[in-house]
Amino acid sequence: MRNDTKKAEMTKNFKEGLQHIKAFIFDVDGVFTDGTLYLFREGEFLRAVNIKDGYALQHAVKQGYYIGVISGGKSEAVRERFKRLGVTDIYLGVSDKVEAFKDFYYKYDISPQEVLYMGDDIPDLEVMTQVGMATCPADAVEEIKQVASYISAYPGGKGCVRDVLEQVLKLQGKWLKS
Repeated sequence: MRNDTKKAEMTKNFKEGLQHIKAFIFDVDGVFTDGTLYLFREGEFLRAVNIKDGYALQHAVKQGYYIGVISGGKSEAVRERFKRLGVTDIYLGVSDKVEAFKDFYYKYDISPQEVLYMGDDIPDLEVMTQVGMATCPADAVEEIKQVASYISAYPGGKGCVRDVLEQVLKLQGKWLKS
């Protein structure tokens, strides 16, 4: 199969799969950020996030989607950012992302098949094999790209979250609704 044909088929299957999405879970570093951490002498880290990702995230919350973030990091600044955007399911300091994922879908009584997950690195791999729609940023590691149903054209921290949220909301007729 030619590369163009394969890519078109993946896109078609991806779009069909978006119709059933009720929830989103995102990794933080490498997805909402570009993966860069600025280290300070006091032991704190500084991350940069994309404001357009934040807009789309809070809009999805307002439209009734279940949103979760699962991260190995423990930053209270990260927790506060997501709380301000309306996210209530914030799992930080997680070493077993599958357990956090199970807690999330059991809490909302939804099927794993109704969840879109976006991750970028090996700690996301197992969860990505269990969700209905596995996605990743353009700069994800190769192992993640191999299991992803969709690879965003945008790298981590540069609009990949907005990309998948906007596609789902548009397909389901919930984009730009107040």
